[in-house]
Amino acid sequence: MTLAEPELVRHLLVCPRCRSPLTAGPGNLWCTSPDCPYGDSPGFPVTGRWPVLVDFERSVVDRTEPAAGNDGADTGPHAAGVVTGSRADRLPTALRRIWKPPNRVAARQIDLLLRRLPGPAPTLLVVGGATVGNGVAEVYSDPRVQVIAFDIVRSPVTQFVADAHQIPLPTGSVDAVLAQAVLEHVLDPPQVVSEIHRVLKDDGLVYAETPFLQQVHAGPYDFTRFTASGHRYLFRRFDEVAAGTVAGPGTQLLWTTDHLVRGLTRSALAGRLTRGLLSWLRGIDRVIPPDYATDNASALYFLGRKREREMTPKEIVAYYRGAQ
Repeated sequence: MTLAEPELVRHLLVCPRCRSPLTAGPGNLWCTSPDCPYGDSPGFPVTGRWPVLVDFERSVVDRTEPAAGNDGADTGPHAAGVVTGSRADRLPTALRRIWKPPNRVAARQIDLLLRRLPGPAPTLLVVGGATVGNGVAEVYSDPRVQVIAFDIVRSPVTQFVADAHQIPLPTGSVDAVLAQAVLEHVLDPPQVVSEIHRVLKDDGLVYAETPFLQQVHAGPYDFTRFTASGHRYLFRRFDEVAAGTVAGPGTQLLWTTDHLVRGLTRSALAGRLTRGLLSWLRGIDRVIPPDYATDNASALYFLGRKREREMTPKEIVAYYRGAQ
């Protein structure tokens, strides 16, 4: 697995409040702007090797959370500690492929993104990168790509802690952004996409996967869902390279059955076991035409290229690709 060298990352980091350069002190980082509140003590903490670059007054992240030592624990997206992987990743290979099949859609789109990246050493930012997402491992194995990753929790595959509403990187500093299963967990998705647009270089690329019809996951840190048209309008300042369904009606039915059983039995374990037994429902996705799948998808993807012009309201109405 290849991550960008720490020196490259340190050179890029800026204050999340005012985007001024940072200066280092014993165990902390400070903003260099005399007018910024983070220019004085306590500044930004450094926990282990992870700078915690969060504007705590404007974030759900508490100053004490990233410092909590919860090494190896299973955590939610906003919990404290170090994330080391999901429960599904710990299953034997055969069972893992039933519970969490390979995301071939993501693999194809990531391959397309990587082939379109410019230059010998492009930078790719992973937003919400505490774990390596399903189908995106090629990002980390491509020797020419400089991967910069962050989340609001510490992780072996991230270089700093930050809130995606205020990405602590300069404007126009990265060639691509990956945000897989992230936008449902942020309070203000348009603000996060605006930040993605800001940190991208001209003609930079973004790949995002976001739920449409899925039950609540991550408890209190699950906020939003998008139709295909809503997802496209979220990325209205991007040209579409590709977009479509990650998981269709069969997968959506599997999610619903899982949570129906949970409700009837008051048992998450019973729901998970039902999901395993009915995993064949995912096969229905292959026989549903794309227009019908669009109206009943479990999750959607968007691959786009940065532009300045926004889609107009009439353009997004004309964009609809469903069966209705």
